[in-house]
Amino acid sequence: MNVSLVEVDSHRWPNLCLMKLSAYHKKRGDHVEWWKPDIWYDRVYMSRVFDDTYSRDGPNIVNAGEVIRGGTGYGPGPNLPDEIEHIYPDYSIYPQFSGTAYGFLSRGCPRCCGFCLVSGKEGKQSVKVADLSEFWDGQKEIKLMDANLLACPDHENLILQLAESRAWVDFSQGLDVRLITPDNVALLNRVRTKAIHFAWDNPNEDLTGYFRRFLELTNLKSSYRRRVYVLTNYSSTHEQDLYRVETLRGMGFDPYVMVYDRPNAPPVTRQLQRWVNNKRIFNTVENFADYIPGRIGGGKSAK
Repeated sequence: MNVSLVEVDSHRWPNLCLMKLSAYHKKRGDHVEWWKPDIWYDRVYMSRVFDDTYSRDGPNIVNAGEVIRGGTGYGPGPNLPDEIEHIYPDYSIYPQFSGTAYGFLSRGCPRCCGFCLVSGKEGKQSVKVADLSEFWDGQKEIKLMDANLLACPDHENLILQLAESRAWVDFSQGLDVRLITPDNVALLNRVRTKAIHFAWDNPNEDLTGYFRRFLELTNLKSSYRRRVYVLTNYSSTHEQDLYRVETLRGMGFDPYVMVYDRPNAPPVTRQLQRWVNNKRIFNTVENFADYIPGRIGGGKSAK
């Protein structure tokens, strides 16, 4: 077969689904390449992560016998067959990401947050789906894509696998600070990581006790290595957003503002995001009230 791949979304991450499809077809002896408009293909796979809010659909494919579309951006659909889901990914189609392994050790999340698709798509329980060796083979860096690793009953064994790899690990989707224990933090302390990410999404849930607990247990000494995603513009007021940002900074964490439905967010929320996420400004201008958008260094409190 002559097989082609289309990555619909243009983003900074390789498409894991396409890497597995490529590996599967190459193992069968098929020819696989990125889609070209002037070549006939027996089959074209189009993978889309985001919906119309954040990305446009891909090209209109007319040069193929079969076009298969999949991914969250196209709505609910069947999962990859096990023989493809559990194949070692074909990293060669993304040479710009060489040296980094991407994958899931667990799937699912019990939180069922309204802004997140994971619980509906992957299940309301976090379960182990792979060992590290399924997608890692000595790369210097590992990008873990699990939605809620600490909710998985097997998470301690999985964290141990990450620690023993001696690779640099990025828990890219964050960890659930509410599930921190002395035992799992002791294991996390053994993992080579530049930073640990958490999230404080619900403004009506007080997580300060959990964050303080983590500070007592972690060996990460710098606030820059203790990062927290702060969801805004989703059932929160500006005052609630600012409170979480200031509270986290006061405790010794590095907040990072995420804006839900950013195109329709109020200007003050977008300004808050620029103030917090531009660390040069955030570390220079102490108070949001003194921040002047567009002026590096901020307002009157800048030094």
